Amino acid sequence: MSLNSSSGIISFKDKIIIITGGASGIGKHLAQKFAKCGARVVIADLSLEKASSVAKPLNGVGFLCDVTKEEQIQNLIRNVKKIFGTVDIFVSNAGICLGEGAHSASASNEIWNSSWEVNVMAHVYAARATLPEMIKNQRGQFVQIISAAALLSQIGDAAYSATKHAAMGFAESLAITHKSDGIDVSVLCPQYVATNMLGYEEDRGDPRTEIMSAAQLAEIAVPEIQKKKFLILPHPEVRQFMNFKNKSYDKWIYEMHKLRARVLKKSGTLDIKTLHKFV
Repeated sequence: MSLNSSSGIISFKDKIIIITGGASGIGKHLAQKFAKCGARVVIADLSLEKASSVAKPLNGVGFLCDVTKEEQIQNLIRNVKKIFGTVDIFVSNAGICLGEGAHSASASNEIWNSSWEVNVMAHVYAARATLPEMIKNQRGQFVQIISAAALLSQIGDAAYSATKHAAMGFAESLAITHKSDGIDVSVLCPQYVATNMLGYEEDRGDPRTEIMSAAQLAEIAVPEIQKKKFLILPHPEVRQFMNFKNKSYDKWIYEMHKLRARVLKKSGTLDIKTLHKFV
């Protein structure tokens, strides 16, 4: 991966970038920003029609891919290599947040397993499929869209919080193990963003709130990815919350408990589509 020798900033020009879950939301807007920087984007999504629709105006390619199926990720990599010859950057963007019922262990095994497969194992499958060539070429980058929940917690969704923490652990292992192989890792940990996950139609925000749009997120994140920064926090308040948590873990737990109670009293639900408007 070529670098600007004076600044150490990655050039995305002609780089091959795969983005999972790239047909909407954060993935879509990252793809558009990467393309503006000269990259060739590959959109992988559960909907081939939507993936191709996003990729076409970007001079990219769309593929059908279920990230919970390792063989589909392997096929994706093989097909991309046939077309472009290599994969420079793999963006693991697909994620799910399914919520919980009565208590923290009340979500079904199906929900826990789905959360694990999408939020963690999809990252593992992507690395397993691309690492050998990246190590051989001594270059490459993984960009993993995780969540501020990986550093803090998501009220009302233990499965989401637990799997996002696990995804962060895997990202740290990737970075620690493969730095000397010329491979970089960037972890994007946003707080709330106006996407379908939060109930925003076609990624439009709510003018009554200050929630960040996916387009705004991409504008912040891509320059940080270019700098090969590991931890990218689009919402500066997340670092403040991290510092508070690290300073007094017990107090942080207590304050989060009180926040949960306040939100539940005001909204009557901990569903993320409603909850985020009260936090």
